Amino acid sequence: MESLKKEKSTAEITVPMIAERANVTPSTIYRRWGGVAPLLADVAVRQFQADVLPPDSGNWHQDLSTWLEQFVDEMGSGPGRDLLREALALGNTERAGQCTECILSTLDSIIARGVEQGASPPDSQRLLDQVVAPVIYRILFTPKSPDIAYATGLLDECLAQAASQSVRTERDKQS
Repeated sequence: MESLKKEKSTAEITVPMIAERANVTPSTIYRRWGGVAPLLADVAVRQFQADVLPPDSGNWHQDLSTWLEQFVDEMGSGPGRDLLREALALGNTERAGQCTECILSTLDSIIARGVEQGASPPDSQRLLDQVVAPVIYRILFTPKSPDIAYATGLLDECLAQAASQSVRTERDKQS
């Protein structure tokens, strides 16, 4: 499938082309997916699930920054934009939810590193809402993908808010 996508645009890919490469009949693909768009969306979700954690550097904040930088680079590229669009094809909320779960799982793993290191990182949902979601929005709906500085600024702001909230919570406990 990937080699076909490198040779042709998504709009040019047909079920018979895919079937030929997969050495199956077109009816097999139609029965399973119904057409090209749902098949490409499933492929996109599987690629999204292949998201790999950055190596544990011993500094969870650095690991989070490294992951975010890779995410922005990959998703902001032409193929990354296509991947996001295909994952959202046909308004399938189940596929979008699978992508969200992949991101949350990755963030949870990095956050667990922070907790093990004695830090109080924000939860993954907060990072998703304040960092990842605005990045994805800009990738999908603006002509120019966000740069690393934009994403890092969102991350720094989110971490500062979380730290401030953590200090207030600790102060309230002592009162």
